[in-house]
Amino acid sequence: MSEARIRWISGPVLRATTDGRFALREAVEVGPQRLLGEVVSLDGEEVIIQVYEDTTGLKPGVVIVGTGQPLAIRVGPGLLGNMFDGLLRPLAGSSSAFVTPGVAPARTGMLPFRPKVAKGDRLARGAIFGEVEGAGGRVQRCLVPPDREGEVVTVAPAGSYAEDAAVLALRDDAGATHEVAMSHLWAVRVPRPVRLRRPGAKPLVTSQRILDCLFPVAQGGKAAIPGGFGTGKTVLLEALAKGCDADVIVYLGCGERGNEMAGVLEEFPELTDPRSGRPLMERTVIIANTSNMPVAAREASIYSAVTVAEYFRDQGQHVALMADSTSRWAEALREVSGRFGELPGEGGYPAYLSSRLADFYERAAVVETLAGATGSVTVMGAISPPSGDFSEPVTSHTKRYVKAFWALDVRRAQARFYPAVNPLLSYAEDAHVFAEWWAANGNPEWVALRRKFLTLLDDQARLERMARIIGKDALPLRQQLTLFCAELVNEAFLRQSALSPIDRAASPARQSAMMRLIGRYTELAESAVNAGARLEDLAALPSYRQVLRMGEEIGEEDLEKFGALAAAVEREIGALVQEKEKRNAATTAG
Repeated sequence: MSEARIRWISGPVLRATTDGRFALREAVEVGPQRLLGEVVSLDGEEVIIQVYEDTTGLKPGVVIVGTGQPLAIRVGPGLLGNMFDGLLRPLAGSSSAFVTPGVAPARTGMLPFRPKVAKGDRLARGAIFGEVEGAGGRVQRCLVPPDREGEVVTVAPAGSYAEDAAVLALRDDAGATHEVAMSHLWAVRVPRPVRLRRPGAKPLVTSQRILDCLFPVAQGGKAAIPGGFGTGKTVLLEALAKGCDADVIVYLGCGERGNEMAGVLEEFPELTDPRSGRPLMERTVIIANTSNMPVAAREASIYSAVTVAEYFRDQGQHVALMADSTSRWAEALREVSGRFGELPGEGGYPAYLSSRLADFYERAAVVETLAGATGSVTVMGAISPPSGDFSEPVTSHTKRYVKAFWALDVRRAQARFYPAVNPLLSYAEDAHVFAEWWAANGNPEWVALRRKFLTLLDDQARLERMARIIGKDALPLRQQLTLFCAELVNEAFLRQSALSPIDRAASPARQSAMMRLIGRYTELAESAVNAGARLEDLAALPSYRQVLRMGEEIGEEDLEKFGALAAAVEREIGALVQEKEKRNAATTAG
């Protein structure tokens, strides 16, 4: 065991004189409180260490002890349904109002273990050797650590055991015996191994129409959510956590305000999972690292979160990771880098900001696990660019690594438009890949309708600039029709009410029905204008108001009402066209 003594302190950064050998990225314990730290630089007999906890009270001469292992967290079936800090220390169930400093304590509690192997079986790395049935009947699989394999020597019978208690013994090819518990340690900066990575062919259904239909993200893909202050990043991420079709949710509050995280910690346990009717928390892991927690721990929290997500992926589950926000994480990098004395790069961030972002986002993927199952990690990271400037370093570098870019617009947010996603600044690079999936799910016209909606919205922005100069009434009727149809797309389809029990989430079937209805309405509106109808005539039809309100008035259990509404639209606009044609004929005859 290597030791060192502190000779210099600056916030979370220590310089220490060594008495033994240390390795880069080795975890260390500092002082009598065993504060957790990590070696970040080696220079002869001196090491530089970043400490993930408050260093108040430390002084030169305090002993630092090396663990001989990289910074690691314990992953296991006890994670699901619980809340942790950035170093994966439990936040619930403590007798103290504050997180106890020092090495993370063992998670307490007994778990019902059920073996799936027998003595003499040969287990490969990452194999499933047992199951744990949690709340609501949710089954979790116990995995052999990815760095262990061998023949089963002993296996515990079914019963309740501590998460870190040995329930299996394996003999490797060298004859050594290794004990295996339901949980195991894994280094947070090392991606968990997989058999192979696969391309994403299915979208992650978010239940937000503007995202699913216009800017979809692949299951196992990467999305960025940049937006200035007050644009609704946290609200949107919470809505995605509640409504997306992932099996497991990992929600990371990285450097956010304490009152926001307190709201998340209070609200999530009370939410109901729309898929099962059980508490949503049963399939959620919350990692909270607020802005007043040690800044170095904020840097580590993002790796802890993605490691937890990979662990559930290795069980063959589809995981959604919401990180709020990566800007606060990058600010932690910048602060600690300055204390290291490193030369600043663009925007004061360290020169390795881009590679660190790549390390994080590239851990999202659809994979074939070591056990042969298919699992995925989808990463959605919020960004808080100063003054809403999307050209700043964190946003511009993130755009290189994500396929979906959901830009939040302050003007839409101020107009109480939710989600405040700007359709002209957002994009989804691999949207074309999902055409087959939408066709299989009842919307073969999705590609054409998506293109039509985006074209209308683009034309609307151009025409509104003209209207501000010459007035809307001075535009030709055809251009006024474009504005009319684009406004219908915005108000009837893209706007959702986060407070409405009907409209807060929308299934693909409901989204498809709304999309087809609006597409048909725009076609009929064009034919009515060609026949001489005015836009005021269209807006006065009863069906127009019903189309505008269909998101809040037609729920998931009433999808057949979309057919009735479509028939009403056809009937009313058809009658309007006939009336105009008769008048035109009479005028011509006169």
